[in-house]
Amino acid sequence: MAMQDQVNATLEPKRVPWNKGKLTGAKPPLRPKHVWSIRTKLQIEGRARDLAMFNLAIDSKLRGCDVVAIRVEDVAAGGYTADRATVRQKKTGRFELSEQTRQAVDDYLKPTGKRPGAFLFSGRRGPDRSMTTRQYARLVSDWIGSVGLDPRLFGTHSLRRTKATLIYRRTGNLRAVQLLLGHTKIESTVRYLGIEVDDALAIAEQVDV
Repeated sequence: MAMQDQVNATLEPKRVPWNKGKLTGAKPPLRPKHVWSIRTKLQIEGRARDLAMFNLAIDSKLRGCDVVAIRVEDVAAGGYTADRATVRQKKTGRFELSEQTRQAVDDYLKPTGKRPGAFLFSGRRGPDRSMTTRQYARLVSDWIGSVGLDPRLFGTHSLRRTKATLIYRRTGNLRAVQLLLGHTKIESTVRYLGIEVDDALAIAEQVDV
């Protein structure tokens, strides 16, 4: 029996792990200087759709699947972008839009003639179909690589984490970040932000009861 097992082992090809040669783990957030570099490059190149999508992804803190599912009325129900958007997504219900994001979305929408009901960002499958998450991921890799960063180290979750991480670092308010990310448990937010125990304790020490 042992001999047969040895024969089978030599005949069966070795299974290659799916992540062999790939960098796995949590994708880090972008730094403010990286955000501005990407914005500037997209502006200079006149890529209105990409600029609107990048800014919206940073502001919204949405997962990739929710970014591509945004419809025109979610951010511009009255024909122009609002200060806050209400999105039909899996968890978080609302998010704020900065002035530069509202401007970028308006500049993108005006020439497209998109109406409420249409997907904000159409894909290659046609104007009435949303962009796929795979197409979105490729765009993010392109944006990241265009400013000299390694696309293997960053991804769509980097955009989702960027503003949330910045808010946490400036305020230390985990509860606010939890709500913005749509997490049901504070522990999920701690893990998502990669907060070290010492960091959390340092913040806790600053709070008197």
